[in-house]
Amino acid sequence: MPRLIVSAVLSVPLAWISRASLVHPRSHGFYRFLAWEAILGLIALNIRSWFRDPFSLHQVASWTLLNGSFVPLVLGVRALRARGKPAAQRQEDVTLLAFEKTTALVDTGIYRYIRHPLYSSLLGLAWGVFFKAPSRFGGLLVAAATTALVATAKADEAECIRFFGPAYREYMATTKRFVPFVL
Repeated sequence: MPRLIVSAVLSVPLAWISRASLVHPRSHGFYRFLAWEAILGLIALNIRSWFRDPFSLHQVASWTLLNGSFVPLVLGVRALRARGKPAAQRQEDVTLLAFEKTTALVDTGIYRYIRHPLYSSLLGLAWGVFFKAPSRFGGLLVAAATTALVATAKADEAECIRFFGPAYREYMATTKRFVPFVL
């Protein structure tokens, strides 16, 4: 029961951050909120197993994914802030978070290889938390998070095509969505 209460309490700031997106169900932020909630559910489900049996194969896989998830997050946010040139002309895009209101297409750094490093990070987080204590219910939650993140990426791509036009389509042709050279 305490895990459910903590999960519900932590859902409040996620809903607050996503408030503009929640009234726009086709926005990438709407699907991202669903992914965040599924990941929060995974954390609540597996929190008791976080440090149990630390050298088992599933825990090694978990820690590898969890630690690896920081790399695309840090590199992605840094690139958006340094080269994305957020500007007032994106202020009408109410569903975007501040660092997402870029006016320059970022296609260097990690973005040279993948279009969605921040969602890759969330995928690594979701799967890392799942492998803490793999279960059927956890499998449903990680599948929901993965599905929501794919929907997030597709919605984000549609938004970027609307804003950046053919340049974004060209960019899509030269990069993978989540994993360099693979997916």
